[in-house]
Amino acid sequence: MTRPQSRILPQVTADSRAFWSGGAEGELRIYRCHNCGRWFHPPVGVCFRCRSRDVAPEAASGRATVAALTVNHHPWFGEVFPPPYVVAIVELAEQPDVRLTTQIVDCPVEDVHIGMPVEVDFEQHDDVWVPVFRPAASTTATRNGGNQ
Repeated sequence: MTRPQSRILPQVTADSRAFWSGGAEGELRIYRCHNCGRWFHPPVGVCFRCRSRDVAPEAASGRATVAALTVNHHPWFGEVFPPPYVVAIVELAEQPDVRLTTQIVDCPVEDVHIGMPVEVDFEQHDDVWVPVFRPAASTTATRNGGNQ
């Protein structure tokens, strides 16, 4: 599957800036509470678990697991974003209840499955680095019989 030439970009806020710019340094930045230690997304200035305001973005590992997926076959965005493509919900390795809605890239749509290990990659569009996920290196090695 080819990657899109452009995307509809998010409105970057003070709270979300680290998430949308972390890709410039190859980092998936997710907010973490310094009081209870829990990760959370979307980024906001207070931990929704313990209500602490001692929160800040930290670099997560970028490893995740596909928890749910759908294959889009409709040409919503014409030639800019050609179907088919996979939209998935991934669970972060650091804390499975932290989930991101994302696109699975660099993988045939028929090979994407629930439970699949994936890792973050980034697409730069203007000053926004969109986190997308691709099969984890170990998955690619297994699929290719260990040859990359």
